[in-house]
Formats: sequence, structure tokens, C-alpha cells
Amino acid sequence: MDTVLVTGAFGLVGSATVRRLADDGRSVVATDLDIPANRAAAAALPESVQVRYADLTDPTAVDELVGAVAPAAIIHLAAMIPPFIYTRRDLAHRVNVEATGHLLDAAAGQSEPPRFVQASSIAVYGSRNPHTVSGVLTADTPTNPADIYGDHKVQAERLVRDSGLDWVILRLGGVMTVDPGPYIKLDNLYFEQLLPADGRLQTVDVRDVASAFAAATTAAVVGETLLIGGDETHRKIQREVAPAMAAAMGLVDGLPAGLPGNPDSDDEWFNTDWMDSGRAQQALAFQHHSWPDMLAETAARAGAKRHLLRVIAPLAREILRWRAPYHRSGKKYADPWTAIDEKWGDPLP
Repeated sequence: MDTVLVTGAFGLVGSATVRRLADDGRSVVATDLDIPANRAAAAALPESVQVRYADLTDPTAVDELVGAVAPAAIIHLAAMIPPFIYTRRDLAHRVNVEATGHLLDAAAGQSEPPRFVQASSIAVYGSRNPHTVSGVLTADTPTNPADIYGDHKVQAERLVRDSGLDWVILRLGGVMTVDPGPYIKLDNLYFEQLLPADGRLQTVDVRDVASAFAAATTAAVVGETLLIGGDETHRKIQREVAPAMAAAMGLVDGLPAGLPGNPDSDDEWFNTDWMDSGRAQQALAFQHHSWPDMLAETAARAGAKRHLLRVIAPLAREILRWRAPYHRSGKKYADPWTAIDEKWGDPLP
């Protein structure tokens, strides 16, 4: 059976992708760093999944990994992402760009080179001011990264296109999960609050992202760049997303309002917008979970905790208001790049 090698296999998208492939009866090798958290995650995988630990920044280790697995396809998900990418810029470049090159070189050296499916992001398009841009993002929209994450993805995409391999690039929108856990981490809430409240965002269920990656290993999409977002119910305004998820968990009116973006400054917006996923859906048939479905499932998973969270929602709102990035700043508009710099480090390319 043809084997799929999945890198970054224990991240949010990686775990879902490995499970999707295994559920489809595919032969899967999951790889990631050998750390305790990943060992624990590996124990929860289906028994059919083979796990191989490797440091992808080490070209020798990558050669050995790819040679041993001899995959028919590689799904490359391993990456450092915002906001913590901004704290270790040099390591982030090694992980996001150089490691991609190591994988491509190893893949090209195989007697039967695999298809290479690259995880990219709409961060390649840079800041998107909804007051001055028209239409939605497409694969042909010019890239103009505003931060190192978007810049790394542009560099990695270039390496993929120049590799000589059969390749597919998937640019992801705002990946979400119905697991309530990640939403109540303070750093994640802080990051949400620093973004322009009226920015446009297209979310997508992580399980649908996993379906897209699994399909891209065999579909007739070689040489295509596809945009992966949810259906039209996922086209939201930034201020609608986190409060809706919080309310589904029980934190009704538990998040303070953020600041709007500056309509007169294209540079003071974040890397989000609505997108045209029509071609991706036509080719990969990945959209299975609507936004209302996600909210209903999130509420169901929260279960009895919803009652407790509803009680503490007013207190949570007050605490988060005091911890908000623009609290007592006197700012009229959100300034995400400055706020990121002050909290985590310089985000600019």
C-alpha cells in the first residue's frame, strides 16, 4: 500500500490529518520532534499509524527518514506559527524554510519521488484592509507578506515550485476546532484581542482541513495552489468569531470588545480575509462542517461546564478587559503589529 508521510503530525492540523488518513485506510507514517508531549500524543493514535521521530532541520535525519519510509506522498505540515514564531526568528526560519528544502531534496533523491503537499497560509497575502481591498482572495491574488510567517510561507512555496516534484500547495484560512480547550488559553485570547475587530476572516473546521490534505495526495491537482476555507457560513468578521465560540462554551458575553482597524492605514491590519475556495472544493470535496454545526458541536462537547462558565462570564470579561492589549492605551484603532512586537517580538520580515 502506498504510504503517506505526515510531518508536524502532532500539531492541530497534523493530528487531524493523520486520523483522517488512517480512517480512510491509508498507510500513514507520522513524524514530529521526539518530545514528551508528542510521545503522549502518539500513544493516542490509531494502531495502524507508524511513528518516526525526526528533527527536520537536520538534513541527514531527513534523508534517513524519507529513505526509510519511501512515501508515495509527503504532507508537510511542520512549522512554527504565530504568535510564538516571533520570539525565535532564527529557529523559525530553519523550521519553516530550511527544513522544507531538506525534505524536498530528500524526496527528489528517491527512485520514485513522492507527491509533495505543502501547507501554506493566506498570511502570504499580508495585511488586508477591508475598506480598501475588493473581492475575495484567490490563488492569483499577489502575495505581499506583512510578517515573517507570511514571508516564510512565500519562501517555502517558491522552493516547492522549483523542486521538480509533483506538488500541491494548500493555503489555509482560520483553522478552528470544536475542542473547547485551545480557546481558553490566555495567550490565544490576548492574540485574538489585538486583531482589528472588523477584519474579515474565513474560518474552517480542522477536520475539513484534514480532508483537504488527504484528498490532495491523490486528486488531479498537481501543480495547483488551492485556498482552503470553510463554506460561506464561515465568512465572518473578526469580532464575531471568538465571542461566538466562547458563548457556545458557556462564556456568554464573556469577552470584551476589541478595537476596529484603521480604515485609512493598509499597514495596520492582519493577514486575514475572505477567500474563493471554489476550485479547492470542486477538486477535493473537503467542506463538511458549517459554522453553525461547529458552534452546536462545541456546545455539546462543553457539556456541564457550560453552566459553570456562564456563571463566571462577567468575571472573565473583567479580567480579560484588564489584560487586553489596548487597555488604557488611548488608542482609537487596533495596531496589531505594534502589539505583537511589544508582547512577543518583531514580527516584520
